[in-house]
Order: sequence, then C-alpha cells, then structure tokens
Amino acid sequence: MLENLKKYQVKLASNSPRRKELLSGLGVDYEVTLLPDIAENYPKSLKGDEIPMYIAREKAEAYRDMMNAGDLIITADTIVYLDGEVLGKPRDEADACNMLRKLSGRTHRVITGVCLMTQQFQRVFSVTTEVTFVSLSEEDICYYVTNYRPFDKAGAYGVQEWIGYVAVSEIKGSFYNVMGLPVQRLYQELLQL
Repeated sequence: MLENLKKYQVKLASNSPRRKELLSGLGVDYEVTLLPDIAENYPKSLKGDEIPMYIAREKAEAYRDMMNAGDLIITADTIVYLDGEVLGKPRDEADACNMLRKLSGRTHRVITGVCLMTQQFQRVFSVTTEVTFVSLSEEDICYYVTNYRPFDKAGAYGVQEWIGYVAVSEIKGSFYNVMGLPVQRLYQELLQL
C-alpha cells in the first residue's frame, strides 16, 4: 500500500520507540532524523487540540532549512489533558506519582497533533481519545512508577504497559493514539499525498 510515498524520502522526526514501532507497522520505509533540544513550548492561550498541533508544527518548522526536495517530515506531539490542564512528561518520581493520582478514577483526553511537511506543503491534524482509569491505590501508583519509570511519557503512563492492563477501564477512540501516533488517521492522510 502507500505506493504514493515512493516519491518521498520519509523522515520521522522522533526518537520515541512507540512512534517508530507504529510507523513501521504501517509498512512505511522511513529514517529517523533528530535535532537536539527542540523546545516544546506553546502560547498559554492555546487549549486542547491546539496545543499538540502547535508543537507538532513548530517541531516540523525546525527542520525546514535542512530539508531536501522530496523529503517528507513527520512530527508529532502527544498530551494528556485533564480539566484544562496539560499533563506532560513528568520531571521526576514525585511528579509522575502526582499525575497518576490526578488521573485515578477519572476520564481524561489524550490528544496527538501530527504535522506532515514537504518543501511544498504542510498538513497538521489532531486525534483525540478519551481514556478512563479505575481508582488506583498508592501501592499501584508507586509500583508502576518505580518499575516502569514513565518519565518520557505524557501523563506519566504508557497504555501498553502494566498500568494500561490494570488501570484503563475504557477507551473511546484510537488505542494507538494513546501510544503516541494515531496510525489509522495518519494512514488516511498519507494515502492522500
């Protein structure tokens, strides 16, 4: 499938093992390209899906000056959004535990913004998934944070890990979006290039 991508040199601008796994699962030939220290800041006036779309676009723009004709850059950003608050990547164990306490027994939104960019065009979209957690005990939270060290994950959890098995009672929307890349929607967008 995706024969139309053969005219592009597809570059995933992410070091996330989950995004690499998911993009590979689509059968896309790509290489990883990384620039160090791309800020993930955004204007505080942005809300909801505007935030990861803005960050994904900014990440893509950081590559513009180094792009060659035929390059297709894919960037993404995922946030966990609860009551208007962004739960990003935790700073440390205490922060991770605090985030999981906030998510315990609640429904939150996981929103991923994706940017597809060549020298000629830029396409940005987002996908939202609702995730409901059961109530977590302190023991559950401490066990997960200590053993899985989710410091590179928005909201301090990976749905594909132990916490997803024991805490997630309901998902409305794309499971893979919660992992960090909405591959079904990405596939549809890539088909249209």
